[in-house]
Amino acid sequence: MELLKVSNLDVYYGNIHALRGVSLHVDEGEIVSLIGANGAGKTTLMSAIVNQIPSAGGEVCFMGSSIRGKKTAQIVREGMTLVPEGRCVFPRSSVEDNLLLGAYFRKDKAEIKKDINHIYEMFPRLLERKKQLAGTLSGGEQQMLAMARALMGRPRMLLMDEPSMGLAPIIVDQVFDTIVEINRSGTTVLLVEQNANQALRIARRGYVIETGQIVLEDEASRLMKNEQVREAYLGA
Repeated sequence: MELLKVSNLDVYYGNIHALRGVSLHVDEGEIVSLIGANGAGKTTLMSAIVNQIPSAGGEVCFMGSSIRGKKTAQIVREGMTLVPEGRCVFPRSSVEDNLLLGAYFRKDKAEIKKDINHIYEMFPRLLERKKQLAGTLSGGEQQMLAMARALMGRPRMLLMDEPSMGLAPIIVDQVFDTIVEINRSGTTVLLVEQNANQALRIARRGYVIETGQIVLEDEASRLMKNEQVREAYLGA
């Protein structure tokens, strides 16, 4: 089933045409990676999908229905959540309060408690620090918290924007392993990432974006062997 479909999406920043007719799709159960250089439009696309920034044209459909123009909070309620670049945890709230904020629109208190216990099983470091202020966590711990907070909304699909940014290599491996685990538990993932090697390693399919346009689409394993991709993004 096609869970997300983006068709001919255009976004402008003033006179700058930031996204130019971008089209992509993500099927249920997939990890799909979008790679590209800084300034290529990756974050703009993620923000436009969840309507944090307005699009000037095109269509965004989730589970077969248009979400273009809907409020971001409504999109979250319908089952799609963005884990933003820079993590954006609530620094003066505890780890556990951050998790509870991820379930702000839910009323099923018993299930929320069950989900928090499951989160602590998945992220034992967060259990150790559940009363600690989120702003005092390390970068890797904050990334884990951002992912865990998003999962508290029980999303059908996660959009993940640059989850490895600023993290030590050993932590990067843990973050990508966690993304795979989240996907195996049933959550579809669209991943935007500058670390192309890691992003394509865990993905089923991938897209390459340059100056606001999709220039390549293929199975991730084939993109890793593509000479153009290897030269530009994989350090080969």
